[in-house]
Amino acid sequence: MSQSKAEMFAPEGVDLEHPNVARVYDYYLGGRANYAVDRVFGEKALERYPFVAPAAKANRLFLHRVVRYLCKQGIRQFIDIGSGVPTMGSTHQVADELVDDANCVYVDNEPVAVAHSRILLEEEEVTDRHCVLHADLREPDELWKQIEDSGVIDVEQPVALLLIAVLHVTQPGPNGEDIGPQSVARFRELMPEGSYLVITHGTADDVPDKRKREMAEFGKMYDKSATPVIWRPHDEIESFFGDYELVEPGCTWTPLWHPEETGENAPVIEFDSPNDSVVWAGVARKP
Repeated sequence: MSQSKAEMFAPEGVDLEHPNVARVYDYYLGGRANYAVDRVFGEKALERYPFVAPAAKANRLFLHRVVRYLCKQGIRQFIDIGSGVPTMGSTHQVADELVDDANCVYVDNEPVAVAHSRILLEEEEVTDRHCVLHADLREPDELWKQIEDSGVIDVEQPVALLLIAVLHVTQPGPNGEDIGPQSVARFRELMPEGSYLVITHGTADDVPDKRKREMAEFGKMYDKSATPVIWRPHDEIESFFGDYELVEPGCTWTPLWHPEETGENAPVIEFDSPNDSVVWAGVARKP
């Protein structure tokens, strides 16, 4: 295999022995910010479960559409938590196509994702409006303070908080329990009125039986990695929004959310039916 961009600027202390969910996801999207261990894992996964690549790409296209939609609603501040690496179009790039005053903070706890994102922003010379934080969503108050201290986001004004394909990665707390739900609840409290919460999450609810079996087996592959996954049912995913007001059409499969916001040059992702995308998505506004 040829050397990837990840190998070119590997931060000190990066785990090269185990696949990482952010880097493997980059591989699914066709990126190069990954290591050999991630590519071996990704190739095995795609060989056995080819649905994963189109599902990942449909999830990324949802991100593009939601950024366009929110820009049209007047949102100019984006906080992308668990942003991964900037493959197949990142949040600030989509926003900057529409408006010239959008600010974006990327947050990730994976050093390669952080390093790659910082290099991208420096190359684009947009670090006055966008930045990258190496932080953890399991510490919402500390993270919120870092966001405020960055000077990029005014935390007193409406923001869009993006949790794209993040919460189905287990967020272990001090005792090993998943604390993703309580972290999101705290973020809902911290966000100012008029803000939007955006979530996508893998689910085996209402998917074809064959796909349900594949997702169970696919999840077991991640159980052996440093980042296990959990497929929640629809009602649990929707509970992340709390008392926020869901934007029409409510929670749905990623390809069905505001398809009119699809970019002119977006790739076409073919599914036999929308539930083959296996990712449940929604956007809600804080009243």
